[in-house]
Amino acid sequence: MAGTDLLQRSLQSLRSAVAVADADTLVIGFENAAFFQWFPPAGDDHDTLATRLPTINEERLRRRAQGGRPYVLEVEVKRGARTHNISLEIQAVEQEGRKVLVLEGTDTSKQKEAQYMLESYARMAERNAREVQKEKERVEKLLLNVMPRSVYQELKDYGSTTPQRFDSASVLMLDFVGFTEMAISQDPSAIVAELNDIFSAFDRIVELFGCERIKTIGDAYVAVSGLPEANEEHAVSIAKAAMRMRRYVERRNASHPTQWQCRIGLATGALIGSLVGIQKYVYDIFGPAVNYAARMEQIAEPMQIAISAETQALIEDEFVTDDLGDFEIKGFGSHTVYALVDELGHPCRPHKSESVVARLMPHEV
Repeated sequence: MAGTDLLQRSLQSLRSAVAVADADTLVIGFENAAFFQWFPPAGDDHDTLATRLPTINEERLRRRAQGGRPYVLEVEVKRGARTHNISLEIQAVEQEGRKVLVLEGTDTSKQKEAQYMLESYARMAERNAREVQKEKERVEKLLLNVMPRSVYQELKDYGSTTPQRFDSASVLMLDFVGFTEMAISQDPSAIVAELNDIFSAFDRIVELFGCERIKTIGDAYVAVSGLPEANEEHAVSIAKAAMRMRRYVERRNASHPTQWQCRIGLATGALIGSLVGIQKYVYDIFGPAVNYAARMEQIAEPMQIAISAETQALIEDEFVTDDLGDFEIKGFGSHTVYALVDELGHPCRPHKSESVVARLMPHEV
């Protein structure tokens, strides 16, 4: 008897809730102070686990007790202004020849709070990671607008880029006739919006033919083929892109009130491609072919594509060209200039499938 009293006094001092009830009637035979405080009686003489814990499923409790398995229950207890989370486990045991149910309850509020905080931090970290990824993608998209992908990848991997020399590449220079007068005499915002649409179409054309847009300067558009990835067919690719650009402008003029007249110059030669700038990156090209293409663009008549003799020699088997005669070209002396007329045997087609062209440029094909 003394041992039983000692055990009960020990149980009374526990912070965990402890109760013992009859397995058949669920009548509580013993409870410690913690159980009494968390689950006080309602004044009913029939004091059972079911009345103290209304959320208990009696049928499931009895079934698990008969099978020798614990019954686990999570309940919330309101004490003052604070809510406690109590984890209960009820196990059937043999005591002096009869089966009783032993209940043990633990306050898991702090664990729940810690778990909630960890989950909140995890959600916050995940949200921050998504925002960082979005910002990374935005920055990557912006950088890819000012430099080729291979140059961006080198900058990303090594933190710097190495200028590259290309012995033979082809440059396209395009400018619009009378753009300044158009912008002054008409609604500037509307004209700039149209120019943006045209340049966006040019970007798609350049991509379709495996070329690279280098930059736009006002109403001028500069593209190159043969760098930063070497391309043996660079002259053919840039010529096809130039013809598609002219055809796009012609078709746009047929369906728009504002008439655009472009001049295009093509030239071939040695080039250097390099990333310049520290705070503001710009990928640019340098070399005689750049200046030569600019001279060709100045020689071209509206809606004409003027090409250098070097370019003409590389594409003459695939394109129709006209000899425009000899011109004194500033910085280069006297040279023959040609006009790119058409592609031999068929209209110009991009190296990608027509389905891709139709999807990207439905009104231009």
